[in-house]
Amino acid sequence: MAIVKRIGPASAFKVGLVSYGLLGLIAGVFCSLIALAGISFAPHARMPFAGAIGVFAVILCPIVYGIIGGVASVIGALIYNLASGWVGGVEVEIQ
Repeated sequence: MAIVKRIGPASAFKVGLVSYGLLGLIAGVFCSLIALAGISFAPHARMPFAGAIGVFAVILCPIVYGIIGGVASVIGALIYNLASGWVGGVEVEIQ
């Protein structure tokens, strides 16, 4: 049994940034599809910037999700480090 006693906040930030950034890319694609579907299903509606909003969502969502996920991962690592100092860490079986 190995015991995880500490998580490096910088490495937690990097992992959170990348993983939540990828999640944000998926969310951005869905937002883009919804915006483009609004154009095709409601051609009489006035949505002049819906295509641009869809493209902007694919760019903005990964950035926002990545930054928020990275910060949340750092906070989680700091809380884990504090708690593991009190109770000893998490036991992990590695093969």
